[in-house]
Amino acid sequence: MLKKLKVLLFGLFMVLGATAHAADAKPITIGVNSWAENIAVANMWKLLLEEKNYKVSLQNAGKIILYNSVAQGKIDVSFEVWLPASDKAAYESIKDKVQLIGPWLSEANLGLAVPNYVDITSIDQLNDHKEEFQWRGRASIFGIDAGTGLMGLTDKAMAEYKLDYNLLPSSEVAMLQSLDRAMKRKEPIVVTLWKPHWVWAKKDLRYLDDPKKIFGATDSIYGIAAQSFRNDHPQVEHWLQQWKMDEKSLGDLMATINENGSSTPEKGAQVWIDANRATIDGWFK
Repeated sequence: MLKKLKVLLFGLFMVLGATAHAADAKPITIGVNSWAENIAVANMWKLLLEEKNYKVSLQNAGKIILYNSVAQGKIDVSFEVWLPASDKAAYESIKDKVQLIGPWLSEANLGLAVPNYVDITSIDQLNDHKEEFQWRGRASIFGIDAGTGLMGLTDKAMAEYKLDYNLLPSSEVAMLQSLDRAMKRKEPIVVTLWKPHWVWAKKDLRYLDDPKKIFGATDSIYGIAAQSFRNDHPQVEHWLQQWKMDEKSLGDLMATINENGSSTPEKGAQVWIDANRATIDGWFK
């Protein structure tokens, strides 16, 4: 009888322990912006946490909306804060209302990029070649989402270098489509770009030199979490703080997602997870 009671108590303990771990009391919402690396890591973490029996959803929005939503506790966590330079202003406005995670990537940078066949090498040469970079009758720089740190720095660069150019806000996808179209035709084009990004492995590109250092030195990429996140999800917070990637591992993740269909990023993320269990296991100690 005593043996049976011990077995029953052990079974009850296991059930209760699993239930407490699986729920952690609340589901988790991950905020996702439109940048390729952010889509990649958000989908990767959704799958990894679901393996641990957490309920996870993704919510799409622009970076500034995500920052404010995390600060207000409407979103639990988001993974795209470039510090100390690129997102400094946006982060400073909410830093007392969020928890910083990471950095999860230590080397990231921004700038204006051109195909290698373009003759110029520096931002301060753009005005002398503006006839080569015409789009709809105006010398143009192809940008991404308005309001991002990269676009703000590009505005500053245009003012500091007195560039007689039009900065075209769009999206990462639209910018890459314009870049792809121009490169197929061997036409000059200048775009706002960042590293890490899968496009560097696929296309022959380089940054224009930035003598005035407007785009700053190398940043690191952090996450931010709602202030309640550590109490609501202590184990997940611990895992996220241990998570580290480099340009190669992140580039492989993004490339695998593209190869398996960018419209279904979970598919490629799962392929990468299955191929990189040894790396991932180190995050869950």
